[in-house]
Amino acid sequence: MKFLQALTWSLLPLAALASKKSPKVEKFDKFHKKALSSSPIKMGDSEYETLTKAPRDYSVAILLTAMEAQYGCQPCRDFKPEWELLASSWVKGDKAGESRLLFGTLDFADAKLTFQQVGFLLPMRTFVEVPEQIIDPTVGPGAKPGELPLRYEFGSNPSSGAAVHGWISRHLPPGPRPPIVHPVNYSGIVIGTTIVLGLLSVLRVAWPFVVPVIQNRNLWAAVSLLSILMFTSGHMYNHIRGTPYVAGDGKGGISYFAGGFSNQFGLESQIVATMYGVLAFATISLALKVPRIADPKKQQVAIWVWSAIMLAMYSFLLSTFRVKNGGYPFWLPPF
Repeated sequence: MKFLQALTWSLLPLAALASKKSPKVEKFDKFHKKALSSSPIKMGDSEYETLTKAPRDYSVAILLTAMEAQYGCQPCRDFKPEWELLASSWVKGDKAGESRLLFGTLDFADAKLTFQQVGFLLPMRTFVEVPEQIIDPTVGPGAKPGELPLRYEFGSNPSSGAAVHGWISRHLPPGPRPPIVHPVNYSGIVIGTTIVLGLLSVLRVAWPFVVPVIQNRNLWAAVSLLSILMFTSGHMYNHIRGTPYVAGDGKGGISYFAGGFSNQFGLESQIVATMYGVLAFATISLALKVPRIADPKKQQVAIWVWSAIMLAMYSFLLSTFRVKNGGYPFWLPPF
């Protein structure tokens, strides 16, 4: 009998210790079960006090925000999807709660008293309340009693879910770090698949009509010639430098050509491209079209006409070089 009494008295301290630990364990289990169905946990003054009250053997990541339009916190609304994705991804990747981390959202409209206590008026901030970083003593591995919560300032740090995830992971005790998992965009996949299938169907129907166009030598020759004329006349230079289309000459008129070989106007490149095009067309006509003329007199007239055009265009081209640089030594009549 005395042995049983002694055994009973010896077990009482253990029972008392278990009773002290059970509320702490039950508190995390209660909120973790709630987080499995909805994370982050929507908090008010009472939930905040309950979660942050010592002793604790878990961590809490809390976003202090103000979502109502009257507060005008646009960063709060912008970061909300990132925060919800971070919280849900973490909970799904750690369903057993091995990291001992809970996510919560504390809105100013629901917890004005808490905002006053922590010293915030309305700024959006995120801070992690790790077991070792609360003023009251805490328990658990790596506990540091008496330290204040760490604060993540959005004004001086990136406001992305990945950045906050990395910051939280660095300040947690050793344990799992579930990554952020973005949801599959099924609507985008369906839309993309529909567009691709539609394009393939159109291409299949139009293929007999498209092939002759693609294989047309004259079409490719024209495209190549236009591309050469456009780029040799300074089209890319105008886009890169943002050159003006025209400029005044200081006498109330318009200057079509910029002085100096390192300057150029938009209209100037179009004039030069036109001259190059006329010269190219004249050369092609002399080489391909004129020899096919059966009448000798008409052929001779065509030769003189295209030769005169080439002479005039080369003369005008050289004159534009002298406009850009007065020291240019070459010239041809009549310009």
